[in-house]
Amino acid sequence: MFAITGVTGQVGGVVARALLAAGQRVRAVLRDPARGAAWAAQGCEIALADMRDAAALTRAFAGAQAVFVLLPPVFDPAPGYPESRAAIGALNEALLAARPTRVVCLSTIGAHAAEDNLLQQLGIMERELRTLPMPVAFVRAAWFMENAAWDVGSALADGEIASFLQPLDRPVPMVATADVGRVAADLLRDTGTGVRIVELEGPRRTTPNEIAETFSRVLGSTVRARAVPRDTWDALFRAQGMRYPQPRIRMLDGFNEGWIDFAAPADTVKGTVPLETVLRGLVERASARG
Repeated sequence: MFAITGVTGQVGGVVARALLAAGQRVRAVLRDPARGAAWAAQGCEIALADMRDAAALTRAFAGAQAVFVLLPPVFDPAPGYPESRAAIGALNEALLAARPTRVVCLSTIGAHAAEDNLLQQLGIMERELRTLPMPVAFVRAAWFMENAAWDVGSALADGEIASFLQPLDRPVPMVATADVGRVAADLLRDTGTGVRIVELEGPRRTTPNEIAETFSRVLGSTVRARAVPRDTWDALFRAQGMRYPQPRIRMLDGFNEGWIDFAAPADTVKGTVPLETVLRGLVERASARG
């Protein structure tokens, strides 16, 4: 039995479907019972648990051979990251109580970075969960190609995508969530020991200009990338409703200045899904929604 958190998201869903396709028993751990029916129809057991409820998580993980951990994303965290620290504490308590054979955690590129930024939440998770008594694997994934979903509307309407990644010709490590889920599913069935860090990126690094060029091929019309001036970010993010935009700004600075990167860039695992495949899927889904 494999317990999968975050199953209603892109990565967790890929992990669950990969295991089901391999004939494995899967327990989908989710918060909203209304979203469980679709997974039950695919053959999953359903366990309800909030990610900050240690007792509910312990019940969800009980009897599991392995657990996939996906920390709920907090994009506008309060100072000190109390929201993520609460979830990490609950996860740690539940895993210690349930004692699965192994744990696989979705982490991020730059989790080891010393400077404070939005990704520090996953660095905190790594430091806390690496002390667990069972084998733990952290998948440090690159920037998700699927983040381009936010650009589909402007690419279609205006022939332009706004980029916070700068300069526009600087290659950035990116990866498709399909590759992340596939690697995580493999690690859940792996028999390795101790703490393992797997740094994962796509087939090739990609510039914002190349994202625009790929949109151009997919849409059959010209799309250009436009750099969003850094001195406008704070006001822009606050206008979008953020109260604490600095961690997000520093994360973007980290990518642009190069201090958010892999610890061992030469040894990264390479995915196989190209950017064009991801963008075609995003455009098709946007078109289907009308």
